[in-house]
Amino acid sequence: MSNILRRGRLASTPDEDIMEFTSSMKSDKWIFDADIMVDFAHTIMLKEQGIIKEEDCSRILRGLLRIREEGIEKLDHTYEDIHISLESRLIDMVGEDVGGRMHSGRSRNDEVATCIRLTLREEMLALMEELHVLRNTLCSLAAENIETLMPGFTHLQHAQPTTLAHHLIAHMDALGRDMDRLRSAYSRVNLCPLGAAAFASTGFNIDRERTRQLLGFDGLVENSMDAVSSRDFLIEGTAVLTNLVINLSKMAEELVIWSTSEFAFIELDDRYASTSSIMPQKKNPDTAELLRGKSGVVVGSLMALVTTCKALPLSYNRDLQEATPNMWKAMETARSSVRMMEGMIRTMKINKEVTASKSVMGFTTATELADTLVRVTGIPFRTAHQIVGVLARGEEDVLMQQIDAVADKVLGVKLSSKGLTEEMICEALDPISNIKKRKVIGGPAFEEMEQAIMRRKRTMQQEDKEISALKNGSEASLNALVELVKRYIKHDQCDQQM
Repeated sequence: MSNILRRGRLASTPDEDIMEFTSSMKSDKWIFDADIMVDFAHTIMLKEQGIIKEEDCSRILRGLLRIREEGIEKLDHTYEDIHISLESRLIDMVGEDVGGRMHSGRSRNDEVATCIRLTLREEMLALMEELHVLRNTLCSLAAENIETLMPGFTHLQHAQPTTLAHHLIAHMDALGRDMDRLRSAYSRVNLCPLGAAAFASTGFNIDRERTRQLLGFDGLVENSMDAVSSRDFLIEGTAVLTNLVINLSKMAEELVIWSTSEFAFIELDDRYASTSSIMPQKKNPDTAELLRGKSGVVVGSLMALVTTCKALPLSYNRDLQEATPNMWKAMETARSSVRMMEGMIRTMKINKEVTASKSVMGFTTATELADTLVRVTGIPFRTAHQIVGVLARGEEDVLMQQIDAVADKVLGVKLSSKGLTEEMICEALDPISNIKKRKVIGGPAFEEMEQAIMRRKRTMQQEDKEISALKNGSEASLNALVELVKRYIKHDQCDQQM
């Protein structure tokens, strides 16, 4: 049949090159199932409001259910978007006198905005689950490595002794803020624009609250102009993904560095590594490197999205067709990156002897030594900093006589005369003693880390319940909608048999 949109106002048909330029069918695969669900809800609402007949409603729903079962492959991909292709297929199946009524009181503008939000809602829920698994993996590995010594770094230089648990919990907490941002953004995504029509709503007596409820949205995007034109939820969502992949990229960078011979802190599982085409001894951390690189895809998607949306007048503009694919690309990349990171962390081998031996390299205990001078002798910290800094220039073991010699030059007095002993110095230079002293909240002390991990496990249990509640609520609404569709169809079939 002829194009159901162009046969009226437009007299000519775009050529193949124009269609390729203007079509969104390649990216519309993301919203195929959502489009069917939106059609289900809209059609049922039209019938309940008396806008279409019950018989027409049932035939439309039956056709939509068949299209859903056939899949997107059965649709005509020469149309400019999924919505017209789907509607045209429906009209082919049930006739225009029936199928042509489905679009009453609706525009593609509010339809696509609803489909995007519905799809994004499901993607965000899946990402929450995957991010939760990664954070659980980090927490579990930290619990196993509370006493695993390693050097901490600033400027990638050895700084102070710490533990692997302390390091892993730092990443876990950063990802926790990403989770918080994701859940917050979800609350603004899960709003229904359906019923806004082109931008000025509709003269049909539709029920927006009913379609909102059928689709499981938490509320409405109330203003009809705002509903069809706003893509701030895409920008916010992609910004959240950008922050997430930046955090993942930092982790990937550490995995790459830690797996070098120079560090040798870890060895990645063979599944996440590759070898060289010419150097047979190589084991390259390719998955971590690719994860690090793919963060640029998400950052680029955000830049493309905000540039597309910049300075668009109200209300709907076709530019917005180019906005959505950037979100799907960012989401796909972010989700796979989370899964890859979880697998690498869960399966990597930790070389505990190496991390422990390097925990004191580079005079990492210098800060505790300076603190000890302050606590025992009462000198100002800045003076102690100077004394230990002079000692750090040398390569000899730090002994009482070296400290006294430097202190005598700086202060004109030996610190042994102020109560400092060799035993105190040895304790200050011991990495385990260093760590045990750092028992303030958030510090690496073994006892504090045990408590910190317990607190996070409780938080994770609550987080799991909240994610499950969101997912179950969404699934229950959509499942109920499908069951309602089937009841309408069955009821119509029974009437026909009678």
